[in-house]
Amino acid sequence: MNRADAFEFYRRLAEGDPSPQTELEYVNPYTLLVAVALSAQATDVGVNKATRALFAKVTTPEAMLDLGEEALRDHIKTIGLFNTKAKNVIAAARILVDLHGGEIPANRDLLETLPGVGRKTANVVLNVAFGQPTIAVDTHIFRVGNRTGLAKGKTPLAVELKLEKITPAPFLSHAHHWLILHGRYICKARTPECWRCQVVDLCVYKPKTPVPKTKPAPAAG
Repeated sequence: MNRADAFEFYRRLAEGDPSPQTELEYVNPYTLLVAVALSAQATDVGVNKATRALFAKVTTPEAMLDLGEEALRDHIKTIGLFNTKAKNVIAAARILVDLHGGEIPANRDLLETLPGVGRKTANVVLNVAFGQPTIAVDTHIFRVGNRTGLAKGKTPLAVELKLEKITPAPFLSHAHHWLILHGRYICKARTPECWRCQVVDLCVYKPKTPVPKTKPAPAAG
């Protein structure tokens, strides 16, 4: 996709949703970090259900250490891989307390030293908590980038770097959320809903999916 089309692509997404937000619920940068780490291979809806009670009690790394791994497991046991995630969250809290004074570093390299925090999680935290123009490539953004032709790549990192190049500066801050929400609700994995896509004419995907046929109403009686 060329730069002019990319500008129009984002302009339309921005017109439909001028101030997109993460669907993960959080209280502060620390709880955001925990929520994003827990969301790996899980849905935002599922994470939110598990963390509401947790974040009512725990909003700092110190409080997480006081809670302890066993109690944390009880809070997040409905989330996939909860044993490993609980272990990582506690280990990360210890590092944050010991090395960072309980504060979340606004630096990708430092964030990635925390257990359970990879580039994607770090990018989300930097973007949402600190307003940095990062693009966290999850499965939705990877799919949208490749399917639409906005940024094709064989790896999440390749797509991320292409998106950083092709995304016009005015749209960088919100690009991450526009693309995730577009992939989650319109450019879906199995059957993209092309008939209601606001960028359908800019997209290279073929064949476009037609409007689904409505099922006839059941006969009376």
